[in-house]
Amino acid sequence: MQELSKIPVTVITGFLGAGKTTLIRHLMQNPQGKRLAVLVNEFGTAGVDGDILKSCSDENCPAENIVELANGCICCTVADDFIPTIEALMALPDTPDHILIETSGLALPKPLLKAFDWPTIRSRITVDGVIALADAEAVAAGRFASDVDAVQAQREADDSLDHDTPLAEVFEDQISCADIVLLSKADLAGEAGLAKARAVIEAEMPRPVSILPMTEGVIDPRVVIGLGAAAEDDLDARPSHHDGADDHEHDDFDSVVIALDEVEDVKALEAAVLRLARDQHALRVKGYIAVKGKPMRMLVQAVGTRLRTQFDRPWGDLPRRSQLVVIGEHDHIDPAAIRATLEG
Repeated sequence: MQELSKIPVTVITGFLGAGKTTLIRHLMQNPQGKRLAVLVNEFGTAGVDGDILKSCSDENCPAENIVELANGCICCTVADDFIPTIEALMALPDTPDHILIETSGLALPKPLLKAFDWPTIRSRITVDGVIALADAEAVAAGRFASDVDAVQAQREADDSLDHDTPLAEVFEDQISCADIVLLSKADLAGEAGLAKARAVIEAEMPRPVSILPMTEGVIDPRVVIGLGAAAEDDLDARPSHHDGADDHEHDDFDSVVIALDEVEDVKALEAAVLRLARDQHALRVKGYIAVKGKPMRMLVQAVGTRLRTQFDRPWGDLPRRSQLVVIGEHDHIDPAAIRATLEG
């Protein structure tokens, strides 16, 4: 009896705000004849990305094929969340041809790959490939310890710098695990920025991989789907800062959900969001806002001091509820101060 083909899974990883949801939305709109399922992992208790994707579901990826896990990083909750969710997707009446997994911006992909060796699923699914998104403009600006020589010189001069910052470790683990790296926001980085970002990433990569520019999540699906990498069998080629550890924690990061009243002054709210990044080191702010007198909800997406707002769809029967998720490093998350800033 011939063995049934395994369902391929594409893991899409990348730092906060790198554009993972935008890429998945593009893949959903260009499925190449495949029936898709999507698993979205949020860091924090209020989901935004899953709601965005469900708003553009269709017959190739119906809403019931889009599952959101908001109880923490799936690489830390494999048995409780990840495995049952994968089993549920594979048990759908119309089995998906391909599963897309969007990890949280704080997730380490390698522990997730190890989960694919779980006895109940290892004979039924395979990791087609790991796609890492890197914000080209941010990398080119020298974030995430991009200057290896300078970091080494500082290490030699100061024992307190023996370890990279947590953000750098997350970033490096993500690109080290990748089969393809996509430099997102290529239009903002420009040719010089892309060249610099590429050089930074190539210096960190443990093996040669394709590094491709991308703007607004648009990439030929044939480039990222159908890699046949079987990444779960190739772990040794994907080194991590956390190799040898039994597990990992995200105590370096925290999130808070802030519920607000209807907003009258959008510009004042936008200024408050920018103050969170500037004064309280917020890494990411996202959510929906009810604007007084407006029938449509306003989507807020902020990465550092880069902010985008847009009215995405009518509230309809949904409660008009303003809610923002704020993510930052643990020492900088002060719920009272964040609320005061947003309500001020």
